[in-house]
Amino acid sequence: MQITKIKVKNLNSDYSIIIGKDVLKQIQYRIKKLCPKAKKIALVMDIKIPKKFRVKLKSLLKNYEIHVFEYSVNEKFKSFASVNRLVEKCLLNNFNRSDILISFGGGILGDMGAFAASIIKRGINFINIPTTLLAQVDSSIGGKTGVNSKLGKNLIGSFYQPRLVLSDVEILKSLPHRELICGYAEILKHSLILQNNFFHWLEQNSYQMLINKNLNLLQQAIVKSCKVKLHFVNKDVYEKNIRMILNFGHTFAHAIEVQNKYAKKINHGEAVIMGMMMATKLSYINKICNFKTLDKLKKVYKSNNLQHDFTKFFKKSEFNKIVDHMMNDKKNNDKKINLILLKKIGRTTMPNTYKIPITDLKKIFNKIKLLEIKIN
Repeated sequence: MQITKIKVKNLNSDYSIIIGKDVLKQIQYRIKKLCPKAKKIALVMDIKIPKKFRVKLKSLLKNYEIHVFEYSVNEKFKSFASVNRLVEKCLLNNFNRSDILISFGGGILGDMGAFAASIIKRGINFINIPTTLLAQVDSSIGGKTGVNSKLGKNLIGSFYQPRLVLSDVEILKSLPHRELICGYAEILKHSLILQNNFFHWLEQNSYQMLINKNLNLLQQAIVKSCKVKLHFVNKDVYEKNIRMILNFGHTFAHAIEVQNKYAKKINHGEAVIMGMMMATKLSYINKICNFKTLDKLKKVYKSNNLQHDFTKFFKKSEFNKIVDHMMNDKKNNDKKINLILLKKIGRTTMPNTYKIPITDLKKIFNKIKLLEIKIN
């Protein structure tokens, strides 16, 4: 299995994404090349990463003054208070702009680490080593950083590009099935939003990826997903227009997470799985896509046992609250909810072309529930 290098280059970025087995060992060479003046490294790690990988990374960085910060990470930990504590510790140890903050963990730690790096003395070097499938295919790419607010997900943050992303697929072997599904949600999303036969490839290979943890196929899926995401990011770094397409399903998903109070019963990927199905059903109800498109997606959900019925997790009295949370979505620029909907496999509506008043969406929710019953 060969190592893949994707070069990210646009007006705001110039870094590499290295994807493959045992790419962790490249960290020494890469740091010397990218950050030759670095003396100190803040190594921010998830305590749940298998010990052998944490020990290995610390050993590879032994020539630097390492300050290790290990955390037990969950969505509630993704807060401004957590970032502030990390920033203050780095300042206490006199980190300067030549030094490095390395995030070694999933998307939560990557978002927080990047945000902290962006505000320490107005920006120190940041290297992301994502350890979950979700982070490797999505959050480690594109420069969006941030933490959650009580009012919604990722509402506090900045745009800050890494110097390097190292995605070691060997680490994925340690992930439980639920975590793989979490990442698969974003892979599936990427296959739905850009016409490139990715969806058909997933239909053929999902079982081997998710059940057998075939690293060769997982690496191919990561590479394909990175390229889809960069297709949009490179055209719209600051998410003013076309990059919003990457949020297909996420307007619903983020609202679901808020209503769930970020509890473990629904993780981010599972919320995205529900959100994409809700967005597709809404597309069908409004005759934006046909039933064949909805049915294709439903078959992928069924064959991979993806839980998509939001009505099993929330009471009917909570539906309106989910819609209320959708008003805080970052894509909204007026009093209507700005949605990305699906026209067909590989093509969505454009941003700002489909907006729904909150009162209308609350009525549509009941139709989505009825459709859930009808097609299940």
